[in-house]
Amino acid sequence: MSRAALILRYAGFAVIAVLVNLATQRLVLGIGWPMPGLGLAVAIAAGTLTGLVVKYVLDKRWIFYDVEGGLANHGRKFALYTTMGLVTTAIFWGTETLFWWLWHTDAMRELGAVIGLAIGYVTKYQLDKRFVFAPRHRAEAAE
Repeated sequence: MSRAALILRYAGFAVIAVLVNLATQRLVLGIGWPMPGLGLAVAIAAGTLTGLVVKYVLDKRWIFYDVEGGLANHGRKFALYTTMGLVTTAIFWGTETLFWWLWHTDAMRELGAVIGLAIGYVTKYQLDKRFVFAPRHRAEAAE
């Protein structure tokens, strides 16, 4: 696959994950929380989880062409994928929260989320390529 096609596919999958993330947040925020701060925290966490699962499935198969199966293999890779996502999640949450604190509107919170996720996904691709979906011999040599 050409570099341009890879970038477009990865960006498209990022957009799908962002939409799943934000839709989940809206659903959770729509519950009507007695403590708005708690509702926001739960919404961000739930959105992050759903976006993470969707992105992992898409990346594994269509970006890194990883066809290895088995529960142990999936568990190891998803754990690594999630670990790499901790850094990028901090970028995402920090940006989203900063926008909320500065403007106190859902539109600006979501804009902060999109900006944070964009920065995070660029970083995450590099980490995943090197540590999660690298051929086993390369990944073990890096340890």
